[in-house]
Amino acid sequence: MSTLTHNSMTNHHAPGLIQQIGETLHVWHERYRTRRELTNWTARDLHDVGLSWTDIAYEADKPFWRA
Repeated sequence: MSTLTHNSMTNHHAPGLIQQIGETLHVWHERYRTRRELTNWTARDLHDVGLSWTDIAYEADKPFWRA
């Protein structure tokens, strides 16, 4: 009995797909984390970077999957 797998039956896309899913999850987590962090900034921090509380509320209310 042969233990070799026929090349046409091998899934060559799985490693790339898994990597893409991992990267997407990482981006989503970073968006969630940084948006929550923005809500803790002081008025001075916001002034220093030219943002308002309205800007922060708009950004923080976005779901993590939206850029």
